[in-house]
Amino acid sequence: MFEKLGELKQGYTSLTEMNGKHSDMLQDIGIYRLAEGESICLSDDEKETAVLPLEGSVTMEWNGELVKVKRDDVFTEDPHCLHVPMGVEVKITAHAASEVLVQKTNNEKQFDAKLYTPADCQSVNAGEGVWQDTALRTIRTIFDYESAPYSNLVIGEVISHPGRWSSYPPHHHDQPEVYYYRFDKPQGFGCAMVGEEAHRVVHNSFITIPGDLDHPQATAPGYAMYFCWMIRHLDGNPWTERIFEKEHEWLMEPDAKIWPEKSEPPV
Repeated sequence: MFEKLGELKQGYTSLTEMNGKHSDMLQDIGIYRLAEGESICLSDDEKETAVLPLEGSVTMEWNGELVKVKRDDVFTEDPHCLHVPMGVEVKITAHAASEVLVQKTNNEKQFDAKLYTPADCQSVNAGEGVWQDTALRTIRTIFDYESAPYSNLVIGEVISHPGRWSSYPPHHHDQPEVYYYRFDKPQGFGCAMVGEEAHRVVHNSFITIPGDLDHPQATAPGYAMYFCWMIRHLDGNPWTERIFEKEHEWLMEPDAKIWPEKSEPPV
């Protein structure tokens, strides 16, 4: 499912809801747009929560802790992300016009709240030096099953370089996933494929990805594409790896040739 949000409204814009639209994603995901000086309090007695500042300047308060986070640019600045268990109240105060993404799902486990900083973020350049760099992108994993096995969520970011591919080679997994997109220029665009369907993605759009469907992405030349990727573990079946499509596994072979070699004409 593909949806354009347009310009974000003040307050809360919902992407997915566990008991509403896109309920098959098993997550409550949305974005708060806050004016300078505005404060909100987040608290849920049944769900764990990840709070990811996208831009602006905010203070986050929880369990007696207080941290100020400033982020001007998702394309060049690694993230801060606060992850809290159910029952923990988080107060967010904006010191400038700010936008904050919130991801939630049910989780009865208790764990220590953690603020993930850029130093904690696993940031790697994937696709570098293979396929003529046609799938070069920067993958930032904020937390996943390896780093937070007590969580039912995974969250990370990708910077897809202009004219390149991401989520490549094509792969799938059992767990549902959501991609939320931004571009470095408002007219930027790309292509999102989910199974047999293809969509023209633009600034402030998102797709929902059911399990078992592959989902390669492409970015138009001249435009850098950002997407936040959010996965919900299934009960007894957490997301731990990407399952590459059989017909494209040859791309993972060392020195895979991606351009036909010119054959000699017959004598």
